Amino acid sequence: MVKILKMIQRNIKKVILNSLSYKEISIIIGARQIGKTTVLKQIITDLKQQGQKTLYFNLDIEANKRYFVSQELLLEKIKLEVGIEKAYIFIDEIQQKTDAGLFLKGIYDMDLPYKFVVTGSGSLELKEKVGEALTGRKFLIQMYPVTYEEFVNYKTDYKYENKLEAFFRIEEAKTTMLLDEYLLYGGYPAVITADTIQRKLEIMNEIFTAYLTKDISFLLKLRQPDKFVKLIKLLAVLSGTIVNYSQLSQDTGLKLATLKTYLWYAEQTYIVRLITPFFKNKKKELTKSPTVYFNDTGMLHFLQNNFNLNANDGYTFQNFVFILLRDRFETTLSKIQFWRTKDKAEVDFIVHQGHENIPVEVKSIRQQQARITRSLRSFINRYKPSKAYVINLEQDSQMKIENTKIMFMPFWKLLKI
Repeated sequence: MVKILKMIQRNIKKVILNSLSYKEISIIIGARQIGKTTVLKQIITDLKQQGQKTLYFNLDIEANKRYFVSQELLLEKIKLEVGIEKAYIFIDEIQQKTDAGLFLKGIYDMDLPYKFVVTGSGSLELKEKVGEALTGRKFLIQMYPVTYEEFVNYKTDYKYENKLEAFFRIEEAKTTMLLDEYLLYGGYPAVITADTIQRKLEIMNEIFTAYLTKDISFLLKLRQPDKFVKLIKLLAVLSGTIVNYSQLSQDTGLKLATLKTYLWYAEQTYIVRLITPFFKNKKKELTKSPTVYFNDTGMLHFLQNNFNLNANDGYTFQNFVFILLRDRFETTLSKIQFWRTKDKAEVDFIVHQGHENIPVEVKSIRQQQARITRSLRSFINRYKPSKAYVINLEQDSQMKIENTKIMFMPFWKLLKI
């Protein structure tokens, strides 16, 4: 009997489907190998079953590239396949097209009956040049690796899809096992579905090698990106800590200006995220140096070359909570920062929601009693937020300091907060 492999169901699919009703070009951006093509093909299958006309191009395939020599040739091909009526045109890896933004802008402005959906790796060519040319003509969708919620649903055969909170609360041992696996190996789809640890590591190596050769070497024109690799590996060691530009410059042998350029490219290509400090008092609070996190904990461990760590290691868990916050809050107008004073009081994250600055402290230990740190108390006394969170492994309780409600919350509650 042939084994049928189940697919990882992605929440982003609903966002893309909703965007099909918009006239604007849907642009899906994200790192390599996070499942953009897979989701597109699922959507194409759904549309065909509904009797809709579709056409798919992949610019990584030479045979498809020849249709993009000119707008006229591409439109001739589209008309040949689907006619001059409503149809959905999908273009994968659009960054392979020179001047892709202007190319798409010209077609969009012809007001044809086609809805275009394009994808590309998180390259500057796509994010900056394509986006700029399509001002007022695009609907931008950012895609990240498989979320923890998607991972757990996949691993549990979607049995608890609508009752995950009950699953986490009742199945403590399974919850811990799934958390450990996700922290160590992350959310790249091919890594998740790999059968062995050895294959997971091989895939991570393939992903990072492709990232270097197809994104970084192309964007930075680096023949030997050794110093860039050294920088990224140092950042993996520093995950969750404040970036010291001078020390990094010294350790990598990069000039300060070059270092900052490399960091910017690393962030734009979705390997890391630099979060800035929150401050209102320049004399007492940090104002410039960012904190670094990785967009995938598996890639973090791969770059550390260490899969023997306790998966609940403090900085790894803190990076994981950053990912949960990113996935939960950055689809809104919220912003994530951190807070630190010059006398070293520190709160891991500050989430901005409307006019509120909500502190979020992370604790990877299993707390038996609800206790807050002096740093969190200091922030509460200074800024008087209506609420604060202490994200941990299992403590689920509340306390109050004056008018601030402090919620001790197991990490999995962030999925639905």
